[in-house]
Amino acid sequence: MSGSGPLADTFVIAGCSRSKASTSLPLPALELYQGGIAPALCARLAGHDELLGRVMFLSARHGLIGASQPLLPYDHVLTEERARALRPQVRTVLRRRLDGRSGQALLLVTAEPAYLSLMADVLADPDRPRIRWITDPRGWDDTAAVLDEWNWP
Repeated sequence: MSGSGPLADTFVIAGCSRSKASTSLPLPALELYQGGIAPALCARLAGHDELLGRVMFLSARHGLIGASQPLLPYDHVLTEERARALRPQVRTVLRRRLDGRSGQALLLVTAEPAYLSLMADVLADPDRPRIRWITDPRGWDDTAAVLDEWNWP
């Protein structure tokens, strides 16, 4: 990793996890999710709050949410019907997050195929962002390698 700082216009999107912290108070999504890449991502970004705005989760209940979004534990399965219902929300939120940089933005998506289906409307856009997809929701080594390329701490 060089000293030039994180590559601009890079974003991480992870699938939510079935395993969640046991809490009766809302926690930021990055802390609530206890499976997948969330724990390793949380540890890697500790002390780098400026990057949290570039981390999002695809949730079977909430659609696309930011890493800092306060959530309570929930248990939802992502069915095809639920994915179709969430797709417009995912597209709207992602477009807002990318703030007009869509064609130049680079997304790292670490999620199983069912969760990538939430992004189908985004993928159909002519000015869609470039996407690197890791199909293993627990694929931390592959995720970390991309973050290293992007100069993320």
